[in-house]
Amino acid sequence: MLIFVYEYLNLLVHKFSSLHVFLYAISILSVSRVPAAQRRKIRDEEKYEDGVKWKFLEHKGPFFPPEYQPLPDNVNFYYGGKKVKLSPAAEEVALYFAQMLDHEYTTKKVFRENFFKDWRKEMTHEERSLIKDLDKCDFGELHAMHKAKVEARKNMTKEEKLVLKEANLKIVDEYGFCLLDHHKERIGNFKIEPPGLFRGRGEHPKQGMLKKRIQPEDVIINCSRESSVPVPPAGHRWKEVRHDNSVTWLASWTENIQGSIKYIMLNANSKLKGEKDWEKYEVARKLKSCVDDIRNQYNQDLKSKEMGTRQRAVALYFIDKLALRAGNEKEEGETADTVGCCSLRVEHITLHEKLEGNECVVEFDFLGKDSIRYYNKVPVVRKVFKNLKLFLVNKQPGDDLFDRLNTAMLNKHLSSLMPGLTAKVFRTYNASITLQQQLKELTNKSDNMAEKLLSYNRANRAVAILCNHQRAPPKTFDQSMANLQAKIDARKETLALAKTELKQAKKERKKAAVKRCEEQLLKMEVQATDREENKQIALGTSKLNYLDPRISVAWCKNMEVPVDKIYNKSQRDKFAWAIDMTEEDFEF
Repeated sequence: MLIFVYEYLNLLVHKFSSLHVFLYAISILSVSRVPAAQRRKIRDEEKYEDGVKWKFLEHKGPFFPPEYQPLPDNVNFYYGGKKVKLSPAAEEVALYFAQMLDHEYTTKKVFRENFFKDWRKEMTHEERSLIKDLDKCDFGELHAMHKAKVEARKNMTKEEKLVLKEANLKIVDEYGFCLLDHHKERIGNFKIEPPGLFRGRGEHPKQGMLKKRIQPEDVIINCSRESSVPVPPAGHRWKEVRHDNSVTWLASWTENIQGSIKYIMLNANSKLKGEKDWEKYEVARKLKSCVDDIRNQYNQDLKSKEMGTRQRAVALYFIDKLALRAGNEKEEGETADTVGCCSLRVEHITLHEKLEGNECVVEFDFLGKDSIRYYNKVPVVRKVFKNLKLFLVNKQPGDDLFDRLNTAMLNKHLSSLMPGLTAKVFRTYNASITLQQQLKELTNKSDNMAEKLLSYNRANRAVAILCNHQRAPPKTFDQSMANLQAKIDARKETLALAKTELKQAKKERKKAAVKRCEEQLLKMEVQATDREENKQIALGTSKLNYLDPRISVAWCKNMEVPVDKIYNKSQRDKFAWAIDMTEEDFEF
C-alpha cells in the first residue's frame, strides 16, 4: 500500500500543488482507519485554494501565568543594612534577581546594570530616591525563600505530586487543544512565558533587562468568524481579534526586549505542521536535481567583471561547502555580536597561502548563532582565495567582507535559479545528503544493535559538525562517565569470573552466561564511546530541523532498527508523516 502511495505521489506532483499531494497522501494512508464517507468529507474540506490554511479554527486562547503574590511578612529586603518595604511592582522584580543569585549572570557587569536600570523604572519615586546602588541591596531573605520553595517541590509526596499533575492536566484539557476544521488538534505552546530577567545567549548586550508580564491587552487572537471567540481573563480585553486563515498561528504578541513577535502555534504532530515539514524537505530534495548547474554558475561568477556578482559567488561557495548560515541584518547593540556568511567582517577571516603545496587556506573565527564560536581552517580553490584578497583591499578589521551583498539579495538570486530556493535550503540539502552518505558508509546489517546506533550517531555528528551545532559539555559529564566506567570495570570482572567457571564446568549454561556478559560489556563500551564523542556536539538541532526524517526511517527499516531507538515519543509525533509513508528504498 505504501509503495503505491509513493509511486502515485510522483505521478501527481506535477499536477497538483504540494499541499494537495501531501493531503492526498495522508488521506490514502488513513484508508484503513477512517470510514469511506468521512474520508470523502475530509478530502472535500481540505482541498483549499492556494494560501488558505483552514476554514474553521476555535480555541480558548493562551493560558496566562498567575499574578504575582506579595512576599510573606517574615521575608524582607534590606538596603544599606536597613529593612525596606517595597511596592508590589518593585518587590516582584527584586524577587526575579534574588532567584538568580546562584547563577553567574548576577555577577556580570552588563547584567547588573541592565537589571538595575529596569528595576528602578518599576519603583515608586520614593524608592528611586532611596535605592541608588545595587551593591547596597540585600536580597538574602528573598533568595532563601526561593531555595526553600525549590526544595519543597523536590520533596513533595506522591499524593502532592498527583494533585499537581491532575491540576496541570485540567489546564491542558482546557487550553491545550483547538478545533481545526472541526478536528481536535493539540496546541504546541499554549502557555505564555512568565515575566523575569532576560538572559540571552553568550554576552548579550540586553542581558538582565526585565521581560515584562504579558497581559491580554498585548495579545492578538486569531480564530474563524463562526467560532466562539476566546474569553479574556476577567477585567481584561484582547488587543485585537483577527480571522486570518492564511496563517497557522492562534495568538501573537510582541515581547519588549527585542521587539520580536511571539506566536502560539499548533503542536509539531498537527496536520499543518507535518505538511510544512514535508514541503521544506521536498524543496531541499529538488535542489539535488539542479545543484550541479548552480555550482557551475557560481564558479563562473567568480570571474565576473561585477564586484557584487563575485562577492555573491564567494558567499554561495561558503554556504554550499561549509553549510554556513546566511546571516541577517540587525541593529547594532540590539543583539549579541553574532554573524553569518553575508555579515562576515574583515576581522573574521585570515588568509594563508602555502607556497610549497600551492594550497590556499581560509581561517574563520567568529560567533555564529546563539553566540557559538565558529572556528575552522578550510582549503579553498584559488579563484575564491584571489577574490577574498581583492575584497580585503583598503578595508579595516571592522569593515564588511561582502560590502556589496546582503541576505535578501542572495536569496533573491537563489530563487531565480530554483523556485523556493534560499540559503537555508542549501543548508538543509547539505545536511540531509551528508547524513545519507555517512549512513551508507558507516553501517552494516551484520552489526549488533549497539554498533548500529553508534554508527547512526556518528553520521548525525558529522552533520552537526558541518552545521556547527556545538554545546558546552554537561556539568554532570565527568561524573556520568565515571559511573559508566565503574559499571564497565565491574562487568569485566563478572566476565572474567564467568570464563573461569566455564573452563572448570564445561557446561552449556555457563557458555550462555559468558555470551550474555560479553554482549552487555560491548553495549556499555559502545555507550561510553558514544557519550565521549558526543560531549560537545548537539545532535538534536540537526535531527529536528535539517535532516529529512525519511532518511532515518528508511535506514531503520533497512537495518532492522526500531524507529523509537532514533526518535523519542515527541519526535515520532512530529515526524509521523515520514514514519507512515517512507519505504526502505527511499533516497533523498
